[in-house]
Amino acid sequence: MLAHPVALVTGAARRIGADIARHLHAEGYDVVIHYRHSSAAAQSLLAELLDRRANSALALAADLSSARACGDLIEQAVAWRGRLDALINNASSFYRTPVATVDETTWHELIDGNLKAAFFCSQQAAPALRAARGSIVNLCDVHTERPLKGFSVYTAAKAGMVCLTQSLALELAPAVRVNAVSPGSLNWPEDDTFSPEERASAEAAIPLGRIGQGEDIARAVYFLLRGNDYITGHILKVDGGASLVSP
Repeated sequence: MLAHPVALVTGAARRIGADIARHLHAEGYDVVIHYRHSSAAAQSLLAELLDRRANSALALAADLSSARACGDLIEQAVAWRGRLDALINNASSFYRTPVATVDETTWHELIDGNLKAAFFCSQQAAPALRAARGSIVNLCDVHTERPLKGFSVYTAAKAGMVCLTQSLALELAPAVRVNAVSPGSLNWPEDDTFSPEERASAEAAIPLGRIGQGEDIARAVYFLLRGNDYITGHILKVDGGASLVSP
């Protein structure tokens, strides 16, 4: 019997990451659930996946703001099954940063939590992915093309991930394909990052008439992993057509 392919999903305890982990697991992957602070949510997801298929998931904690921690995470993930077929760089820090409020701590939290983590996880995973002829999928953001006011540092980090995706696609070819998904508005964060008025305006501008769900992103990730092996360096917008609408 062939071994299940192995996928590592960073930031997988909650929201989009958890939906990606569930979807890949349902499609036959063994899944490594990375988390930073959300231990209870990660353990709950782990129990859910293990209940569906024994010995099919692992939860690992790491703060990916350091290159060493990225390396340690990849090492543990590869050691679990002796292989790694997919890396999903989903872990992300996201909050509003008006220019006057940005200091170096803010800068490092957002750049390191997004761009730096994706780079060093990809760097460390490359040998295992080459051996498996695997794939990387990065989670970007459609607002790298039309930035949201007040989110300059986050947007810069995600724009860097777009270039990172394309650069790694060149450098790691032909053994490893590298693509990205750029979500639009999704289920809103459980906080006051966006006002009710901002949420209503964003939802009203979506041509397909509904806000996105984590499952929409998860299906796009799976397509880039398994749906067509002649795609690399591509940034797939999953936004219900919202980026087509003039501001």
